[in-house]
Amino acid sequence: MKIGFVAMSGVRSCDEKLLSMGLTLPGFVERSKTIASLPSLGLLTLAGMTPKQHEVVYWEVDDLADGEAIADDLDLVVISSFTARIQDGYSVADQFLAQGTPVALGGLHVTVLPEEASQHADTIVIGEGEAVWLELLEDLAVDRLRPRYSSFDRPLFSLDDAPMPAYELLDISKYNRLTVQTTRGCPLKCEFCAASIMLTPHYKQKPIAKVLAEIDKISSIWPRPFIEFADDNSFINTRFWKKLLPQLQERRVKWFTETDISIYEDDELLHLMRNSGCAQILIGLESPSEVGLDGIELKHNRKRDWAPHYISAIQKIQSHGIRVNGCFVLGLDGHTTDVFDQVMEFAEAAELFDVQITYQTPFPGTPLYDRLEREGRLLFPGEWSRCTLFDVNFEPTHMTADELREGFYGLSKRLYSEQQTAWRRETFKEKYMRAKRQRSE
Repeated sequence: MKIGFVAMSGVRSCDEKLLSMGLTLPGFVERSKTIASLPSLGLLTLAGMTPKQHEVVYWEVDDLADGEAIADDLDLVVISSFTARIQDGYSVADQFLAQGTPVALGGLHVTVLPEEASQHADTIVIGEGEAVWLELLEDLAVDRLRPRYSSFDRPLFSLDDAPMPAYELLDISKYNRLTVQTTRGCPLKCEFCAASIMLTPHYKQKPIAKVLAEIDKISSIWPRPFIEFADDNSFINTRFWKKLLPQLQERRVKWFTETDISIYEDDELLHLMRNSGCAQILIGLESPSEVGLDGIELKHNRKRDWAPHYISAIQKIQSHGIRVNGCFVLGLDGHTTDVFDQVMEFAEAAELFDVQITYQTPFPGTPLYDRLEREGRLLFPGEWSRCTLFDVNFEPTHMTADELREGFYGLSKRLYSEQQTAWRRETFKEKYMRAKRQRSE
């Protein structure tokens, strides 16, 4: 059989004013290019575990010329999409269905809203695709494809059995980084989070040998690659990383990941991270003060407890030469119009290398979405294209939606001006070199 995998990459905000501003804002331009360039690790993983007797092809959705006739010789098209682009995914699926090609849909959005997705596919995959993929292929081969396959009906899938992603299917020239996953899940359980915790109820760790094998495979097709560890919160298990990082150092790759602020407490870890090629980390600070943080985690309140240490923690991490991208979520309950000045003042006081600002976004299936729906605060229920992180789709508590939007515009102009961006870069360099000299004395 011949199987085509179609990835829905990139995000486009519905806010035309923000889009037009982004053309002149360095920070927005950099991030949009990075996000748009990431391949679908989920689809590459399924392609990698597909038995060799089958032929597999991989496309980014923009590679398809409006779905023209490329479905003619395919036995199955597999589409994975996130919420913001699910309508585009449905459109592509409908085109293939019209040409008579079976379609399978999967991903976070499909897992959350299976009945909706079923209207645009012959079959859907709920949860972790690895747990059901081989069974789906066997059923397809005998023309007995079932309407849905769910990993939640199977024994828990272990990352000990994680297959090697088919990185060789990619045209490396199209990407500025490739992804490797070391974990799934996150114990923080934030109310707004629409990540891998929705695919699996348990935190999982991939064996070091498998992580290194994936990096080695990437390096075989891309000398000196840039790796993004596609984890929700990488450094939960620091013992794992302290064993992995020295071996990563030998491979001379550059890498990026997401983490919480707690790593500032571990000097040994920071040293290993820097030596092994860590170029930058993204930390979900969420709010420049404790306002908005209380209760944001469903099981703990660690971000609220960490908040008084944010600035000193960031400065310590960056003193090791690790650039911090501090991420703020604007419009959290309790945020007033003062939050925009507070973010700006925080970014300058902490001397953050980079800053990411997004709107609080209620994604379907999250506790946040359910709560705002109960409270009647959703502005565009069901309009999934607005779930971009850069479109206001809810009513805040202590300001209007228009005030949130206008404040976001103003903060964006200040944060991402050429002058402010240059100041952040230069300050980071100066402070790191000073700290490096002090450590060597």
